[in-house]
Parts: sequence; C-alpha cells; structure tokens
Amino acid sequence: MKKHNYSAGPSILPQEVFEKSAQAILDFNNSGLSILEISHRSKDFVAVMDEARALAIELLGLEGKGYQALFLGGGASLEFLMVPYNLMKENGKAAYLDSGTWATAAIKEAKFFGETVIVGSSKEDNYTYVPKGYEIPSDADYFHCTSNNTIFGTQMKEFPATNVPVVCDMSSDIFSRVLDFSKFDIIYAGAQKNMGPAGTTLVVIKEEILGKNGRAIPSMLDYAKHIKAESMYNTPPVFPVYAALLTLKWIKEKGGVAAVEKLNNAKAALLYGEIDRNPLFKGAAVVEDRSNMNVTFLLNNAEHTETFDKMWKEAGISGLPGHRSVGGYRASIYNAMPIESVQVLVDVMQALEKSVQ
Repeated sequence: MKKHNYSAGPSILPQEVFEKSAQAILDFNNSGLSILEISHRSKDFVAVMDEARALAIELLGLEGKGYQALFLGGGASLEFLMVPYNLMKENGKAAYLDSGTWATAAIKEAKFFGETVIVGSSKEDNYTYVPKGYEIPSDADYFHCTSNNTIFGTQMKEFPATNVPVVCDMSSDIFSRVLDFSKFDIIYAGAQKNMGPAGTTLVVIKEEILGKNGRAIPSMLDYAKHIKAESMYNTPPVFPVYAALLTLKWIKEKGGVAAVEKLNNAKAALLYGEIDRNPLFKGAAVVEDRSNMNVTFLLNNAEHTETFDKMWKEAGISGLPGHRSVGGYRASIYNAMPIESVQVLVDVMQALEKSVQ
C-alpha cells in the first residue's frame, strides 16, 4: 500500500519522477551508465543542468529579466551564509524578518558579517503569525524574509515594497503559487519540499546586484563564480539536479505554477475547512497567515490523541506528527500531494468525531 506522505521534507514527489529517476539509476539516456556514475562534464549531464536552470527561470516568469539560476550543494542553510557574504558591505547593515526557526538561523549567520536589524518578529507568540507593519531601513544592504514557515505553518501573503534588494528563502513553497518573482533579487530554496530530493538548492539571482559589496569572497561562496561556471564550478549534486529537472518538467506539464497553485488552494481549503468545522480540532496558526503548504493543527482534547494516532496510521498516513516547537499535527501538502490523500485525512478526522459522540 502506497503511503499518504505528509512529511515536511524530504517529502512527497510525483510518482513519475520516482519512476524516471529509478530508470536513470539503472541506465541513463540508454548510455549503459547510471546517472549515479556518469561524469558531470558529460554531454548528457551538461544538457540536464542547462535545461534545469532554464526551466526554473521560465516557470518563475523571469526569462529575459537578468536572472541566473544555480543548483548548488549545502542546502538552504549554506545560503544563510552565502547571502551576506555576497551582499553585505564591510561595516554594512542587513534587515531581517524573524518569522520562524529558519529565519532565526539565517539571522544568526548574518550577524557574523555586520549589523543585522530584526525589523519584525513573532517569536513572543511562538511564531503563530507573520509580522506586519514593519519598516525596512533605507540604508540596508538587503532585506531578507522567509516566504513559508514549515514548522509553524505560516506563509507570507504579501511582500513589502522597498528600494533595497530583497532576498527570500522559499524553500517550502517554491513553485507552489504565482508571485511577481521579479520583485526579488535573490530567491533560494532547498529542493526537498517541492522540487526534488535532498542534496541540491536552487538559487535564482538578479545578476546586476552582485560585485558591489567590496568584500573578498571565498571562491566556493561567490555567486558570481558559480554563475560564470554555469553552476559547474565544482562537481554538482548530479542525481538531485536530475530529479529536480524531472519535477520541473512535471510542473510545466501540469500547466505551470498557476495550474499547480489552483490545485494547492483546493487541497488547503479542504483540510482547513475540516479543521474549522470539526469541534475536535483547531488550527495552530492565525487564520490570515495560514500556510497552503504546511497545515498545523491540534486536538482540543489530548485524551483523543491515542485514538486519532491509531486511526490515521491504519489509514496509511505517514509523517503527520507536528514539530516539537508546536506539537499536535502538521500536514505538509506540497505540490505532489494528491487531493485524494488529503481526503483520506479528512475522512479520518470525521471518523474520530463520530467515534466520540
């Protein structure tokens, strides 16, 4: 029985991506070699990298707008370091929005490079909402935000207008909804939510913002060097990039980001509708900031925990327990999650309600 995978990441991917990836492990492009063993300099893989980079730009609507896409190693956590290294001037200043655990981690790294101003934070309320009404210093070298907070189940619905470069960690909602991506100067995202297996990170950069901070940057942390080498400065994560390409192709075949967003909205509406209707449950995040990717919710009565846990496990559901910072449950309904799986969870929630009446 195929599990209904609600894991927050590494997470569910489209079935056809699994199948094509599995075939490539056995024989890539009828080469007689596995994708796991081919040279990253081979014609076949260079074509994969080129297509993946181009397709990422296309799906984000950034073609011809001065952006470059990179597939790098190190996870989004390495970008916490690379962003200030490339953008913050000596004795400079950066502005950060503190909306969750990963935003806090990014702030920690930025403090090594210069003044790091937290323009807004929801920490005192355990990040149940996204801060609003904040001001971004006009002399900041850049503003950094996190579009979706995986652990706490919140998502930015609007982004501030500012004259400073905007950097966004979109690790858990990249390619899930339509935005004006040209408003961002750097977008980065770990692959393991909506884009592929763990092991590579997509970084999309407006090239004109680089080379202006006067800072000496180690080669492996220099975006400009990676761009010049066409994301091949060193051996790239070959298999994760290939799986990411397959996922990007799947998104395009679905009708692009707009079509995927429509499906995501339907899934979120179905699950949040049940959470709000069912007297046994309540949402963890404030309504206006609820994430369409990570649905956090709690039982109103902890006495039902054992029964509910048994029921959803018997239904073939996996990865539902919430992060320890929030407790309760977290249903991650990324792009590849079919609405039929969401219905299975809703059915279990309704069955629990009937069982305790």
